[in-house]
Amino acid sequence: GEETAKLFEANAYRDYLELHGLSVQLAEAFAEYWHARVRTELGVSGADPARLAGMLRSEYQGCRYSLGYPACPDLADRAKIAVLLEPERIGVRLSEEFQLHPEQSTDAIVVHHPEAGYFNAGRRS
Repeated sequence: GEETAKLFEANAYRDYLELHGLSVQLAEAFAEYWHARVRTELGVSGADPARLAGMLRSEYQGCRYSLGYPACPDLADRAKIAVLLEPERIGVRLSEEFQLHPEQSTDAIVVHHPEAGYFNAGRRS
């Protein structure tokens, strides 16, 4: 965050966008890594798809729900999670707008139930 702010202030917009984009993607990749690790530790990763296309279609058991996305649109719910997890213990704070700072911080609710899904429309029974 500090480095991207410096680039932005220096009008180095291309470098800013590239570094910002990289940091966003790394945060998402790290969240996916932890989701996979949770599935492994719970013993439900055996059916994870072998190919990336299957992973992108969420063809694995469980879901990682992130606030602010269509499955959990109300960012105000993040305050409830913050009360439970106390993110300030690791240097993360919640703004009045329910955004996490530093900017590339992320949180999620991981559900491992076999019927967990993001949306049930079109799901086969």
